Amino acid sequence: MTDSAVAEQQPEHQPPSTPTAAAPPYHLHPRREPFEHGLLPIPKLIFTDGAQTLAQLKSALISSSGSDHRVDSENLARILQISVEHSRLVIETLASVLHDEADPLVKAKFSRDVDEIGVNVFDLLVFLYIQSYKRLLPKGHRDSAAVADVWPSTSAFDGFLSALSPLQLVRSNNRKFMPSQADEEAHQLSYLRKHIGNILSLLADSADGEGDESLVLSMDKFEHLGFLIYFGEKGSERIPLSQNAPFFANSDPDMPAVPVPASLVLDWLLQNISSTLEHIADRVSPKENGPSISSDQDVTMADVSTSFTKPSSSTRGPSYIEGISKSSYVKQASDLTGTSVKFLMLSSFMFKVKFTRELIACLFYLCAQVVNCHESIIYILAPLRYATVYGCSDATIVLGAIGKAIRVEHCERVHLITAAKRICIANCRECIFFLGVNQQPLIVGDNHKLQVAPYNTFYLQLEEHMNQVGIDPNINRWDEPVALGVVDPHDSLSHSAGTSDVQAESASRLDPDQYTNFVIPHWYGTDQAGSTKDNPFPLPDAYLASQQKNHKSLEEVKQILRETQLEDSRKRELSSSLHACFKDWLYASGNIRQLYCLQGE
Repeated sequence: MTDSAVAEQQPEHQPPSTPTAAAPPYHLHPRREPFEHGLLPIPKLIFTDGAQTLAQLKSALISSSGSDHRVDSENLARILQISVEHSRLVIETLASVLHDEADPLVKAKFSRDVDEIGVNVFDLLVFLYIQSYKRLLPKGHRDSAAVADVWPSTSAFDGFLSALSPLQLVRSNNRKFMPSQADEEAHQLSYLRKHIGNILSLLADSADGEGDESLVLSMDKFEHLGFLIYFGEKGSERIPLSQNAPFFANSDPDMPAVPVPASLVLDWLLQNISSTLEHIADRVSPKENGPSISSDQDVTMADVSTSFTKPSSSTRGPSYIEGISKSSYVKQASDLTGTSVKFLMLSSFMFKVKFTRELIACLFYLCAQVVNCHESIIYILAPLRYATVYGCSDATIVLGAIGKAIRVEHCERVHLITAAKRICIANCRECIFFLGVNQQPLIVGDNHKLQVAPYNTFYLQLEEHMNQVGIDPNINRWDEPVALGVVDPHDSLSHSAGTSDVQAESASRLDPDQYTNFVIPHWYGTDQAGSTKDNPFPLPDAYLASQQKNHKSLEEVKQILRETQLEDSRKRELSSSLHACFKDWLYASGNIRQLYCLQGE
């Protein structure tokens, strides 16, 4: 079913039970998760003719699946002609962005569980189709001289990406070149408007007859579109698609609804997508904000209709807190319940965007986005669903338990500490990741001098938060990174010939002698009772031995100081020397700023 052909079709008839379509009480919105955390830079998964290729793969996938329409990693590898490791990565990535929390794949802990359960063929088809999506990129900075002055070296941040480096952002004190939440939502909706007909054809069944007119869609297949879209507004739950569709609403669960023509569903979806785009356009004045530049060659500016650069005032879906620079900042679970957070450095000062609440079906629908933070220490001690760390430098970031996925992108000299189900690292340099992760870390893009190490901290509620989001402390694959291509085919940047086949630089293990525990101030994490008294992830022998050695050395020094017989004047001299050395270390390490911030709380 081609978009052009089907979009022009008007349904010749409707089932007698189908009510007249009326304006929906809620707008249709794209799910951000598949577009932000569900794209893999595996060339064999990106089809230039997605509808035609996937239509051929559909029959092979269905024939290899059972009555439940699930396919395992081995069959998937054979059909897609990829390795079993990449096949398993596909399934694990899909599971991390799956819309149906009841799917058994979501609860799989081990690779063998993934193989036994397999993935639903129709979720897989939608997932594979959107691998052709290209992200919205910001326009370049207008003041190239100012950019060169603060970020002169050649790196992965040059060109379009250089405009997102934190030092440049301080100098420019201007966010107008950055895509807003409204930008991204409009871009995703425009992509769906262009491709939703092809996606429907992959989910539809052929009734009597031939051609697009014979395609019908059952309610069960229709619900797989929930992978990409949903209905809902602020202060409301996300509503299942079928409950908001006039042709499936109020269906008897004991009596399956009659399939409807796919062309009818397409017309209804296109109408709702256009309605949402108009709603976004009304919410943000294009005259006030000026045009933004979309680099996506697949979705043109004409497709987007109206583009936006002002930060969205909408509080639908993930909410945002913006503003960390040269400071320490902490948020705990009681601060974030029912919200999502995003940190963005604007200049040398910090401001807060109002928290908003979102009623959701899932207990932990928190999404943290730490963006363009510089010379800061950030604590988000809460159970999270997703997290993004973007464009940060010279910062220490501690994130609580993340039950789905975290993405770290375009960061320099960042120390990240997190317990998470999975992590993706892209285009970073000189960063150290202290990880407690249940799946192999994924490393993509242009990375340099990355190091990984075991998780190295705790706070009182950590184990409760890990239990809540489903992280197993007995599984830690921190030292098994998987490196893919150096080029991300989902952006629209031009790359020199041959670079698409270059493998990304992987991460090395941190020397155990350099491994130390990170101590979170004891008054952080005390807003609620907790039972965690130590790092819940067991340490490998080499790191445990180093930790014990350092602890023993510290105790020996303390014992020597206690037993040393000195005159009072010599004791005062020794005390002054120790304080001076400690003060020098505070200033050299930047920790003096954290002490000042803590003192002001």
